[in-house]
Amino acid sequence: MRVYLDNAATTPLDPEVFEAMKPFLLEDFGNPSSTHAHGRKVRAAIESARKKIAELLNCTPGEIIFTSGGTEADNAIIRCAIESYDIKHVISTPIEHHAVTHTLETLEKQGAVELHFVNLDANGQVDLQHLEELLKTHPNALVSLMHANNEIGNLLSLEAVGNLCEQYGAYFHSDTVQTMGHYRHDMKKLKVHGLTAAAHKFHGPKGVGFMYIHKDKKIKQLIHGGAQERNMRGGTENVYGIIGLAKALEICYREMDEHEAYITSLKKAMIEKLTAAIPGISFNGNSGDLNKSLYTVLNVSLPESNENEMLLFNLDMAGISASGGSACSSGASTGSHVLGAIYPNSKRGAVRFSFSKYNKPEEIEFVVNKVAEIYKAVAVN
Repeated sequence: MRVYLDNAATTPLDPEVFEAMKPFLLEDFGNPSSTHAHGRKVRAAIESARKKIAELLNCTPGEIIFTSGGTEADNAIIRCAIESYDIKHVISTPIEHHAVTHTLETLEKQGAVELHFVNLDANGQVDLQHLEELLKTHPNALVSLMHANNEIGNLLSLEAVGNLCEQYGAYFHSDTVQTMGHYRHDMKKLKVHGLTAAAHKFHGPKGVGFMYIHKDKKIKQLIHGGAQERNMRGGTENVYGIIGLAKALEICYREMDEHEAYITSLKKAMIEKLTAAIPGISFNGNSGDLNKSLYTVLNVSLPESNENEMLLFNLDMAGISASGGSACSSGASTGSHVLGAIYPNSKRGAVRFSFSKYNKPEEIEFVVNKVAEIYKAVAVN
């Protein structure tokens, strides 16, 4: 059996999404910037996709800007908000995705901004009281805090942070790559100025995403060279990717309640079975708490062993695809920056299992048995 439990890295394409994309791969090939019939047909499809996404997020179509994915969207919002509003202070955490942390660290090294980190509790949860203290000291800052951590699944209250940012005049950006398509985002209610998404995290195609930019908090463009995306993002649009993105998000909203219940049941079963099978096992961050974490992510902390660094390799050999942290650093010699920030002295092994609607209960049983088998082997050594 081969089991894929690395859905936080990427998800399989939904067949319904592929069918929606096919005409724009084979037949409707016109450049959407062309004024002839071929181009107009494709332009209409892009705008229809934009309108669909806007309906799902309860915002206006003009607030949706298509990008190559979450990393570009994060970079664009951070860099262009700082430039557009002459922002000198940024408030974030050391456990954001590297698309955020590396961008902010680069800007600080260049002298563009001063970076301030919010305190985290023992599980990596943002200290909202400290956030308010930072905002009092540095009003009109840029606040960049992700909705759910991609490694440990901790959830942030966008409502609470949004209210604080409004109170102190801050620009609020949130990386919602892990939660888009898994939770509903009502942009008429959320006080978020910019958020990001990547289609391949919710059964859409790779290489396409979008950023939401609040109509009253517009920013300058990052990529120049054309008037596409309402002069916000130069370059010919990834047409079939955009079509696939909109269809994938539509399916997610249509089936969200059903899939959340189902995937939560898989996660709950894995927590219970792993706890029973391996003495001393625990779960990193809040990922073991079904009420405080992303239902698609479980970060497992295995008892200390000199062989823990081989666990991912052994899982792969056993037919199980999982991750030790962020997929964007797979193969890197350094450990997880998220776990390093929360558990700096830990020598425990860590494996991130992440689920989708395509996983089956029998796969969870298989994986638990293999993890227990591997752990017993390394424990003996």
